[in-house]
Amino acid sequence: MKILIINGPNLNLTGERETNIYGNITFDDYLELIQDRFPQFEINYFQSNIEGEIINRLQEANLEVNAVVLNAGAYTHTSIAIADAVRAIDIPVVEVHISNIIAREEFRHVSHIAPYCVGSIIGFGIDSYRLALRYFDTN
Repeated sequence: MKILIINGPNLNLTGERETNIYGNITFDDYLELIQDRFPQFEINYFQSNIEGEIINRLQEANLEVNAVVLNAGAYTHTSIAIADAVRAIDIPVVEVHISNIIAREEFRHVSHIAPYCVGSIIGFGIDSYRLALRYFDTN
Protein backbone atom coordinates (compact mmCIF):
# COMPACT_ATOMS: atom_id res chain seq x y z
CA MET A 1 0.00 0.00 0.00
CA LYS A 2 1.26 3.46 -0.94
CA ILE A 3 0.57 6.26 1.52
CA LEU A 4 1.35 9.93 1.11
CA ILE A 5 1.85 12.16 4.12
CA ILE A 6 1.14 15.81 3.33
CA ASN A 7 2.13 18.54 5.75
CA GLY A 8 1.05 22.14 5.37
CA PRO A 9 2.45 25.50 6.41
CA ASN A 10 5.16 25.81 9.03
CA LEU A 11 5.35 22.06 9.62
CA ASN A 12 8.77 22.14 7.97
CA LEU A 13 9.84 23.73 11.27
CA THR A 14 8.74 20.77 13.41
CA GLY A 15 11.40 20.09 15.99
CA GLU A 16 12.52 23.73 15.99
CA ARG A 17 9.35 25.79 16.40
CA GLU A 18 7.32 25.89 19.60
CA THR A 19 8.77 22.64 20.88
CA ASN A 20 6.36 22.75 23.82
CA ILE A 21 3.54 22.20 21.28
CA TYR A 22 5.20 20.40 18.36
CA GLY A 23 7.99 18.46 20.08
CA ASN A 24 11.72 18.47 19.46
CA ILE A 25 12.09 15.85 16.74
CA THR A 26 12.26 17.00 13.13
CA PHE A 27 9.72 15.55 10.77
CA ASP A 28 12.47 14.09 8.58
CA ASP A 29 13.82 12.16 11.58
CA TYR A 30 10.32 11.05 12.52
CA LEU A 31 9.63 9.97 8.94
CA GLU A 32 12.56 7.57 9.11
CA LEU A 33 11.16 6.08 12.32
CA ILE A 34 7.70 5.47 10.91
CA GLN A 35 9.08 4.10 7.65
CA ASP A 36 11.00 1.55 9.74
CA ARG A 37 7.91 0.87 11.88
CA PHE A 38 5.64 0.28 8.86
CA PRO A 39 7.75 -1.57 6.28
CA GLN A 40 4.56 -2.90 4.68
CA PHE A 41 3.80 0.62 3.43
CA GLU A 42 5.53 2.71 0.83
CA ILE A 43 5.40 6.07 2.60
CA ASN A 44 6.04 9.24 0.62
CA TYR A 45 6.18 12.73 2.06
CA PHE A 46 5.31 16.19 0.80
CA GLN A 47 5.39 19.51 2.65
CA SER A 48 4.43 22.94 1.39
CA ASN A 49 3.65 26.33 2.84
CA ILE A 50 1.60 27.09 -0.27
CA GLU A 51 -2.10 26.25 -0.42
CA GLY A 52 -2.22 25.63 -4.17
CA GLU A 53 0.69 23.20 -4.04
CA ILE A 54 -1.12 21.17 -1.39
CA ILE A 55 -4.23 21.08 -3.58
CA ASN A 56 -2.19 20.01 -6.61
CA ARG A 57 -0.51 17.26 -4.58
CA LEU A 58 -3.84 15.95 -3.30
CA GLN A 59 -5.17 15.75 -6.85
CA GLU A 60 -2.01 13.97 -8.04
CA ALA A 61 -2.16 11.60 -5.05
CA ASN A 62 -5.56 10.42 -6.21
CA LEU A 63 -3.80 8.73 -9.14
CA GLU A 64 -0.58 7.68 -7.40
CA VAL A 65 -1.25 6.38 -3.90
CA ASN A 66 -3.84 4.41 -1.94
CA ALA A 67 -4.31 6.86 0.94
CA VAL A 68 -3.28 10.21 2.38
CA VAL A 69 -2.39 11.36 5.88
CA LEU A 70 -2.98 15.12 5.87
CA ASN A 71 -1.88 17.76 8.34
CA ALA A 72 -2.97 20.94 6.61
CA GLY A 73 -1.74 23.08 9.51
CA ALA A 74 -3.50 26.42 9.75
CA TYR A 75 -5.15 25.83 6.37
CA THR A 76 -7.36 23.34 8.20
CA HIS A 77 -9.28 26.26 9.63
CA THR A 78 -9.30 28.55 6.60
CA SER A 79 -9.10 26.66 3.33
CA ILE A 80 -12.33 25.70 1.66
CA ALA A 81 -10.19 24.93 -1.41
CA ILE A 82 -8.20 22.20 0.38
CA ALA A 83 -11.44 20.83 1.83
CA ASP A 84 -12.88 20.71 -1.70
CA ALA A 85 -9.77 18.89 -2.94
CA VAL A 86 -10.09 16.28 -0.19
CA ARG A 87 -13.76 15.90 -1.05
CA ALA A 88 -12.98 15.50 -4.75
CA ILE A 89 -10.50 12.63 -4.50
CA ASP A 90 -11.46 8.97 -4.31
CA ILE A 91 -8.85 7.75 -1.83
CA PRO A 92 -9.21 7.83 1.96
CA VAL A 93 -7.71 10.74 3.86
CA VAL A 94 -6.98 10.84 7.60
CA GLU A 95 -6.65 14.32 9.07
CA VAL A 96 -3.83 14.64 11.61
CA HIS A 97 -2.81 17.37 14.02
CA ILE A 98 0.15 17.27 16.38
CA SER A 99 -1.52 19.56 18.91
CA ASN A 100 -5.00 19.28 20.34
CA ILE A 101 -6.62 21.93 18.17
CA ILE A 102 -9.73 21.93 20.37
CA ALA A 103 -7.64 22.97 23.40
CA ARG A 104 -6.07 25.87 21.54
CA GLU A 105 -7.41 29.21 20.27
CA GLU A 106 -11.08 29.22 19.34
CA PHE A 107 -10.41 29.82 15.63
CA ARG A 108 -8.62 26.44 15.55
CA HIS A 109 -11.71 24.55 16.72
CA VAL A 110 -13.21 24.36 13.22
CA SER A 111 -11.82 21.99 10.62
CA HIS A 112 -13.11 22.49 7.09
CA ILE A 113 -11.32 19.28 6.10
CA ALA A 114 -12.67 16.85 8.73
CA PRO A 115 -16.10 16.27 7.13
CA TYR A 116 -14.41 14.76 4.07
CA CYS A 117 -11.91 12.55 5.89
CA VAL A 118 -12.37 9.02 7.17
CA GLY A 119 -11.26 10.31 10.56
CA SER A 120 -9.22 12.84 12.49
CA ILE A 121 -6.40 12.23 14.95
CA ILE A 122 -5.47 15.21 17.09
CA GLY A 123 -3.41 15.96 20.13
CA PHE A 124 -1.07 12.97 20.38
CA GLY A 125 2.01 14.93 19.42
CA ILE A 126 4.01 13.80 16.44
CA ASP A 127 2.84 10.28 17.24
CA SER A 128 -0.50 11.26 15.67
CA TYR A 129 0.99 10.24 12.30
CA ARG A 130 1.79 6.75 13.60
CA LEU A 131 -1.79 6.41 14.81
CA ALA A 132 -3.06 7.38 11.36
CA LEU A 133 -0.84 4.75 9.76
CA ARG A 134 -2.15 2.17 12.24
CA TYR A 135 -5.64 2.91 10.92
CA PHE A 136 -4.53 1.98 7.42
CA ASP A 137 -2.69 -1.07 8.76
CA THR A 138 -5.91 -2.45 10.25
CA ASN A 139 -8.37 -1.51 7.49
